[in-house]
Amino acid sequence: MKVLIATKNPGKIEGAKRAFEKYFQDVQIEGIPVKSDVSNQPVDKEIFMGAKNRVKNLKKYAKEHGIEADFYVASEAGITNLLGDWIDINAVVIEDKKGIQSIGTSQGFQIPEKYIDEIKETELGIVMDRLFSSNNLGKGKGGISILTKDVLSRIDMITDAFIMALIKHINGEIWK
Repeated sequence: MKVLIATKNPGKIEGAKRAFEKYFQDVQIEGIPVKSDVSNQPVDKEIFMGAKNRVKNLKKYAKEHGIEADFYVASEAGITNLLGDWIDINAVVIEDKKGIQSIGTSQGFQIPEKYIDEIKETELGIVMDRLFSSNNLGKGKGGISILTKDVLSRIDMITDAFIMALIKHINGEIWK
């Protein structure tokens, strides 16, 4: 089974791979970076919009380059306060070769209000790198790994988001 993912980020690729391998055999994942067509730090509805745009742009790229796949997938991280407090989540969009699209999200973690303006001006990853004197936390275990004392990683969150998005695809017609 071939899965195209709209990124070269190793953490996102690993999260998708872990999720797909729970349900499918011989999973091959190829990362292709494409644009999200949203801001560098997605906020609220931009999170899902970015993931959907990435899938659309990934399919366009694949068609232009003669690449076929069973699934086209994307993960977009962002911040939202739609539930009252600022949290960081990952949104996932999966589209199969028949055009059936599904969505999922990761669990989220609360972000202190005092960092929101800085995050919006830059990116959460940049602020986390500064706060934890690190470099490229978003490419691996993520700041969540530090915040949870290594109980959860960014890869875990992305894996869970992909599992949530796969529900529609692994339950046949009953969920479509």
